[in-house]
Amino acid sequence: MGLITGLILGVLVGIGLMAGWHQMIKARARKRVAKAADIKLLGTLNREDLKKLCGDNYPEWVSFPVFEQVKWLNKQLAKLWPFIADAATMVIKESVEPLLEEYRPPGITALKFSKLSLGNVAPKIEGIRVQSLNKGQITMDIDFRWGGDPNIILGVEALVASLPIQLKDLQVFTVVRVIFQLAEEIPCISAVVVALLSDPKPRIDYTLKAVGGSLTAIPGLSDMIDDTVNTIINDMLQWPQRIVVPIGGIPVDTSELELKPQGMLSVTVMKATALKNKEMIGKSDPYAVVYIRPKFKVKTKVVDNNLNPEWNETFEVIAEDKETQFLTVEVFDKDIGQDKRLGIAKLPLNDLQPETSKEVELRLLPSHDMLKVKDKKDRGTVTIKVFYHQFSKEEQLSALEEEKRILEERRKLKEAGVIGSTLDAVDGAASLVTSGVGLVGTGIGAGIGAGAGLVGSGLGTVSTGLSKAGKFMGKTITGNFSSKRSGTSTPVTQENGS
Repeated sequence: MGLITGLILGVLVGIGLMAGWHQMIKARARKRVAKAADIKLLGTLNREDLKKLCGDNYPEWVSFPVFEQVKWLNKQLAKLWPFIADAATMVIKESVEPLLEEYRPPGITALKFSKLSLGNVAPKIEGIRVQSLNKGQITMDIDFRWGGDPNIILGVEALVASLPIQLKDLQVFTVVRVIFQLAEEIPCISAVVVALLSDPKPRIDYTLKAVGGSLTAIPGLSDMIDDTVNTIINDMLQWPQRIVVPIGGIPVDTSELELKPQGMLSVTVMKATALKNKEMIGKSDPYAVVYIRPKFKVKTKVVDNNLNPEWNETFEVIAEDKETQFLTVEVFDKDIGQDKRLGIAKLPLNDLQPETSKEVELRLLPSHDMLKVKDKKDRGTVTIKVFYHQFSKEEQLSALEEEKRILEERRKLKEAGVIGSTLDAVDGAASLVTSGVGLVGTGIGAGIGAGAGLVGSGLGTVSTGLSKAGKFMGKTITGNFSSKRSGTSTPVTQENGS
């Protein structure tokens, strides 16, 4: 009897355990399904939705990656890099050397590659983001990193010495924007636009080492090379600047892809105060340089022996992208040989209201890149008055068509010896008498106020006196300003019959 009772109880207990286990498994499955549904729902929420749900308890570690990883692409790039590096070396040398010549600073007479090798370490693509921002286009942003082992030696010639300079420990961090213009015919892409995004700002780190000499042999050489690199990036590659490459072998209208001028900025450089003295005897002789794009610099007269100069000169410069560009004002000390920078200030154009005059006092900084500056002492201030005029379609087209001719005229000024480089700022002595909206020179009064307004409907320069170019050529010099790749205004030349 006891045996049978024990067997029955054992069977009942076993059945009960199995039933309990089954119910527990079903309950866990229901919870997993419910949790998966919740997670799927959370996956559809964006950052703003989560902030509304969590309120002040929103976790900072939650991120929304916008770049997709492409490990497969990096593996293929590493295999192909020896071949890419060899091909790219010739392309870089042929394309960059003319830029080095065009953008070389005034203190350097020649700047070119003595040796160029991209090394064995391939770049790394951290991620790619694909967007469709405009109809008929595909926009691809590439997070590009390169900490390579290139062998780059620059041959630097100056008035005082010639010196080979090696760029070591080169590192590049930037986001490259590639825009594909779609077409209905094979290969389905009619043009490609390439640029470096300004946010995050492109970063190129390196150290300079003199080969068989000392960097001190050419005073200020490191700063001049840094400025040259930054200028080429800002003026040629950084958005909104861009390179447009037609492809496919068929005629393509790329005018819609090219950068167009948006408006004119009238700038009155009023005064500077409490400038830092750079002279051993006496005081500095300051002048100001104004530009949006470095290719189109203009400058004020020199005020001798004065740390609180007043200029009250008005210039007008072209803006191409008000949202991303900024006005730069640099103050220099006129000196024998290389002029010394007293300070630099920047004003974002996005801070300006169209058709509204604004007076601004800007604090002068020692350099474009404050991370590389040890001396962070106060450099004084510069006061300017600005007025932004939005272009009409006719003014925009006029500017777009004329700028290419202006750049050619600046090259002629360089060949004539009027300016040492196409990046030299042009003052009243080298300015060319013209008509239209452009550089308004000394004695004209300004683009701001009742005295002048924006002079004319074209794009040109107005200044006093005869230009150096006019004296050189023995003819009256006039011209109009405008652009194909628009930028800040600059004097141009056009010969008229005597």
